[in-house]
Amino acid sequence: MPLEVYKRKGKWWVRGTIEYGGTAISGYYRKSTRASEEAGAWEWCREEEKRVLNRHLNGETAGEEELGPKAPDLTFADAVLKYTAKPKEATYLIPILTEIGAIQIKNLKPSLVRKLGEKIYPMASTATWTRQIITPVRAVVNNLYDDSDGTVYRIRGYTKAEKVAQDKKRGSTGRKKYPPADWDWLLQFREHAPPKIATLALMMFATAGRISQTISMHPHKHVDAAEGKVCIPAAKGTEDRWIAVPPELMEELLALTPEYPRGWPRVPENLRLFGYAGRSGPLKLWRKACADAGIRFIPFHTAGRHAFGQEMNVREGVDANAAAHHGGWEDINLMRKAYTHVEEAEDKINRALRRGQRKAERRTKLKLKKEG
Repeated sequence: MPLEVYKRKGKWWVRGTIEYGGTAISGYYRKSTRASEEAGAWEWCREEEKRVLNRHLNGETAGEEELGPKAPDLTFADAVLKYTAKPKEATYLIPILTEIGAIQIKNLKPSLVRKLGEKIYPMASTATWTRQIITPVRAVVNNLYDDSDGTVYRIRGYTKAEKVAQDKKRGSTGRKKYPPADWDWLLQFREHAPPKIATLALMMFATAGRISQTISMHPHKHVDAAEGKVCIPAAKGTEDRWIAVPPELMEELLALTPEYPRGWPRVPENLRLFGYAGRSGPLKLWRKACADAGIRFIPFHTAGRHAFGQEMNVREGVDANAAAHHGGWEDINLMRKAYTHVEEAEDKINRALRRGQRKAERRTKLKLKKEG
């Protein structure tokens, strides 16, 4: 679930994970951004995504911040009692309490928390350590500080080198990574998908819209048939963006029957273009379409936003500024790093070598391979 912000007690909080190539590269966030405005919260998300992505790609780490002298004289167990944990979080906290429950918060060093991963879950991935140890500990302590002086408790994640070492130890590379969709995949998928699901796939592929943005579209507020444009709702600090779409897509959007998501009040503002309440709504039919078409399963984000980035930047060579503007990326470097992927590298390199060789042979009148 990509990062999203929500309001709580007058402040904007964040929840979700940071993803790369359709795979989470961070633990689950559930914390305050300390922003009083939504824009500030999304700015926090962008900065956090940059930091985590940089660490994931380059193995770079930021310094760990120790708790200051104003840390309360409470133990971690005391802090847990003041924290309202979700059921799954509670199960994560039980073994953590056994190890560090008696330690005072002011003495809880980030390095100590990071070492709990190998101790409690010796054969798990670093992603699991982050999700089941670092994230809940950080949430418990920051919840304590949220009612005090605004101190923030930070624990850096695991480096790329640490991930590789742990994966080697346990004999696994972690969650499966999916290559971005292409036109071939999309056309085969659409051939076997129900009309609404087929349109959903084309919509995300052509606009770089996230699944959360796409299913939140209102049939009257976000579609302008006269101009041939759609509005991709704001997300992650970006504003609503109106963009032109292919006429085939507009025709399909206009043919949809807008619906109220199941269980929602039947009031005009709740009408949705695709009729889903959340990202899990279309998943079953999405999987079935892949199976019926006999093609590999590709999740929403990789079939949409990643596929758009790959199609524009790698396959079609579109100007990066144009691709970023249309796809809603404020940071072009982030688009290039996170949303473009190596594709047919050996063939491309060998073709390039051959082109360079032939040009040089024509210029010098010499041959790489001597005849006779």
